[in-house]
Order: sequence, then structure tokens, then C-alpha cells
Amino acid sequence: MLILGISAYYHDAAACIVKDGQIMAAAQEERFTRKKHDDSFPVHAIQYCLKEVGAQLDDLDYIAFYDKPFLKFERLLETYYNFSPKGFLSFVKAIPIWIKEKLFLKSEIKKNLKDIGLTKKNIKLLFPEHHLSHAASAYFASPFDSAAILTLDGVGEWATTAICKADSNSITKLKQLNFPHSIGLLYSAFTYFLGFRVNSGEYKLMGLAPYGRSGSREVEQYKTTIKAELIDIKSDGSLFMNPSYFSYAHGLRMIPDKKWEKLFGMEKRPAESALEQKHCDLAIAIQEVTEEIVLLLATTAKKISQSENLCLAGGVALNCVANGKLYRSGLFKNIFIQPAAGDAGGALGAALSVHHIYLGNVKSASTKDKMKGAYLGPRYADLDIEYAAKQKKLRYQKVDWSNLFDETASHIASGKVIGWFQDRMEFGPRALGNRSIIADPRNREMQLKLNLKIKYRESFRPFAPSVIMEDAHHFFDVVHDSPYMLLVDQVSANQQKVLPDDYKELSIKDKLYTERSTIPAITHVDNSARIQTVTSDSNPRYYSLLESVKEKTGIGMLINTSFNVRGEPIVCTPSDAMDCFCNTEMDVLVIENFIFEKDQQESESVEKTKSTTFELD
Repeated sequence: MLILGISAYYHDAAACIVKDGQIMAAAQEERFTRKKHDDSFPVHAIQYCLKEVGAQLDDLDYIAFYDKPFLKFERLLETYYNFSPKGFLSFVKAIPIWIKEKLFLKSEIKKNLKDIGLTKKNIKLLFPEHHLSHAASAYFASPFDSAAILTLDGVGEWATTAICKADSNSITKLKQLNFPHSIGLLYSAFTYFLGFRVNSGEYKLMGLAPYGRSGSREVEQYKTTIKAELIDIKSDGSLFMNPSYFSYAHGLRMIPDKKWEKLFGMEKRPAESALEQKHCDLAIAIQEVTEEIVLLLATTAKKISQSENLCLAGGVALNCVANGKLYRSGLFKNIFIQPAAGDAGGALGAALSVHHIYLGNVKSASTKDKMKGAYLGPRYADLDIEYAAKQKKLRYQKVDWSNLFDETASHIASGKVIGWFQDRMEFGPRALGNRSIIADPRNREMQLKLNLKIKYRESFRPFAPSVIMEDAHHFFDVVHDSPYMLLVDQVSANQQKVLPDDYKELSIKDKLYTERSTIPAITHVDNSARIQTVTSDSNPRYYSLLESVKEKTGIGMLINTSFNVRGEPIVCTPSDAMDCFCNTEMDVLVIENFIFEKDQQESESVEKTKSTTFELD
């Protein structure tokens, strides 16, 4: 039984293949088109997924799209009606696109499939609801036989937050919060006000928040203002937003800028402008309010489901700081967070919902989740690597696998930055050791070097550590595995260094330059880290590299950041990796067992491959 899942047309288009209930392949379209957050019909991702299982489109039994367009259109019309005449400009812009492209989505999808080879006329095309797709992506991929499910995002058709209970092959909705009241859109409104791009920069807001002075008079006042003027938070975690302070329901912007500027006593921050303490304080205020809401929702989910297990999905489930606090609360015995929690993961959930709910196949408990480490994307052969290197005139050394990890570890120990490209690409927003840029976390200069000379992004942004699972407790207050880099925890007290008495009052730059621990490059300004634990089962090659690094440096840990530059998707092909290698001050590129060293390249070959422009994200 072959089921194709698709997400598209809004943001983060993706495709997934499920075969007899097993997740075989999944990828975002952006990785192939090189257009970040590409929302177009995922032609390349579909073709890859089919190739991975050796199938044609006509071999498919079912196709599932991740939401219901008619319900979404109903919400659009009703919202414009309720807010009229305010929404006229937005209405005039949106409705023609809906009528032309989205309202008759079933025909549009079949046309696109026909264009790439579908001739089968009676193939079943199904449309599970958006939040059901999120819920299915988490529960049916989890190791649990029953669970509570919490899905949180901007908006699907109507739902913005849902609490469900799952058992065997069924998912039952228990509570739902509807548009325009949304924890995801609330967070995005602050993302916008603080000068970052909506649906892209929310993780920047989360990274900026620790520079805020938690507990200070200023932060507490911001939180009081948020709760008094912007939202009304109920005891069950539901929230109701003051419509006079939000314009996303009817306008072309998230918020009325002037009203927010008056409310918070600051101007909307222009993109790329200097960050000030007030921006950091507002960031920590909304982050702490978000964490409060998430914990209330999780408490409600526990109460009404009576389950010891929780599954999380939806874009807000990528808020690693909130996730870490939820874990530490002890509310649930076990928690599983879908690593592709955003809309891309909806493709996976749509396919799994068909297999289990529509077709009635029972889900059973297991010791591991079904995501295969999220390594569900394409892999490349030696010939692909050799061809790309020849085209770009890059020199390389092909080494024995028995020597690869030791040689790479030596480069890392000497302070070099490595592009690490191995086996199958990750599905979801995180690089998990197969499409990663890696370096030594002990190097106090590395955080700034990676941000400014490799990633070409803001200097305040933190980096995550990958650590051998057995060693994690030596460095972090972690009592559970974290294979998908979705949890933030504290660096252990025995690894921390004494901070200046006035540390909280230091400038952003001075905080950034203060050495906070023995692993400074991955220790954020609040002594936290977004941790990836690695086992020999989850990723044997990455684990072997970490072991070799431990032999050289004394610690089995690496900085791990996604293999891309700012404004660009994570690399997919060897050619993409070589372009990134040439475009940055990366020292070494390792693709499978091919090693490319920057100082061994002819300068004209590197310059020829270079691009001098980087899109903002």
C-alpha cells in the first residue's frame, strides 16, 4: 500500500511516501528549488519520494493533501464579512488568487500530478483537516499506543490550537481554539514588531529573548501590558486576542504599528537595525507569556485525556525553550515532538492519517519512534560527488572510511570549521548531523566566527551542541534523550564560569563576549543550550565522528548548525554543499569520504563558484 502525502500552496511545501505504514521518504520542496520556504506544488519532492521507493505515480493507492481548502475558504469569507469594511484591500488581493488557484485545489493537484506522469484516473485524493494532519504526524510517528496530542500553530482552516486524545488508529478532538485567537499568530505579531520576518524569523525572536532581563521591572511591565491589553489568557490555556491590536485577520500587516508603538513606548524595529535592550526585554516578555500558555494547555491536555504520554506538533512546537520547560514540569511521563512540526510535516501526517484512520490500520507501541532519525531525504553516490567536483574544478582527497573520522576530528581539534555532508538528508528544519556545519564548542571565538563568516547572519544567534548521549549528563541538566534538537536545557553548574556581578545589565555585545562556560561556543547568554543527543543507533557515522573528536579534545561534543548560509535552504546535493564551501570561510568540506580543503583549492576555482549576494531571512 503506497500513500503519497502532500503539503503546498501556503509555505514549506513537502512530500512524503508511506509504504504499508512505514515512513519511507520525505523532503521539503525548498531543498530542491533552493527557494527558502518554497510553497509551490512539490514536484521535485514528489519525484524524489517516488524514486526512493522505486515507484511511479500510477503505483500510488492514495494521495492525501494536508488540509481542507473549502473550510479554509469558508473561514476567509466569514472573517472578511465580520471585519468589513476593514478588510477590503486584503479581500481584493486574496479572493482572485483563491478563485483562480486554491478554491478548486483538487483539480489543481490532479493537473500538477498529470503534468509529471499520473495517468491513473480513479486514484483516491483525500483531504484531512490541517490540525488532524499535524496530530497524525506526531501520534502515528510516536512510540506510544495512546497519547494526548497538543497541536499549536498560526491557523489551519479554523483551528489554531487543538487538544486531542489518540488510541490505536483513532484521534478524537477534545478541545479546539479557533481563528483569530492564536498563540502562533501572537508570537508572529511580536516577531514582526521586533523587525524579523513572519513565518521565518520566529526562531530569531526565541534566540533574542535570553538577552532580556527576566524578572526586571521593565520585563514584568511588558508582560502586564501584554496580558492586560493584547490577550486574555484563561485558566485552561485558551486565549482571546483584542482585535483592535491585531490586523492580520483583515489587513495586509500583522498589527497596526502605531497602536503597538504607543502601547510599548517604542517604535517598530526596522529590519536589520541595531538591537537595543528594550527589544530584548520585549522578546523575553512574549517568550515567557508563550511558555505560560503552553504549560496551561499541556495541563489541560493531561486533565482531559488522563494520559501519561503527550505528542506535540504545529509550528509552535518548534519553540525549544517552551518544550524544555514542559519536559522539566513533569506533567507527562513521556513526550514526543514531531521533528518536522511545521507545515512540511503536514504532508507526513496526511499520509499517516490515511493509513491509520481512513484505512483502519491499528497502531501499536514500540520502543522507538517511526521517524528513522528524520533521515528521510536523498543520498548521493560517489559519481555524483566526483561529477560536481569536476564541474567546479575543486580538488579533493578520497580517504578510507576507517580514517575519515580521525582525519575530520583532527581538523576540528585544530580549530577548523567543517561542512559535514553524509548519507540521507534530514526532514524538517533541523540539521541533525547529515547536512551540518560543525566545529569545536570549546573555542570561545567560534560562535562569532560561525555567525559572521560562515552563516553571514546576526551575531546574537546561538548555536546548538551535538553530544554523545552517554556523556550528555556531564555537560547539561538533561535527564532524557533529545535526538531532534527540540529541547533547551541548562549547561551544568560544574561547567559554568562565574559571571560578573553586573552581568544582567551588560550590553548585548558585552554579554555575547563574556565567557560563560567551558563550552562557550554553544552556551547561550542565559547558560542554556538547544541539545542534540546522538547514539550509535540513531546516526552511526556522526556518533563515530563524535567518538574521534572525544579522543582528540577530551569531549564528545560538536557545534552543530545547519549547512547553509543566511536566506538559503539547507544544502541537498553535493553541488549545493560545494557552493556553500566556496561562498564562505569554511575550512574543510567532507562529503561522504571525500575531503575538500580550502587551502588546497586553486583560488580561481573558488572565486568562480562564489556568489556575493545573500538573501535576508
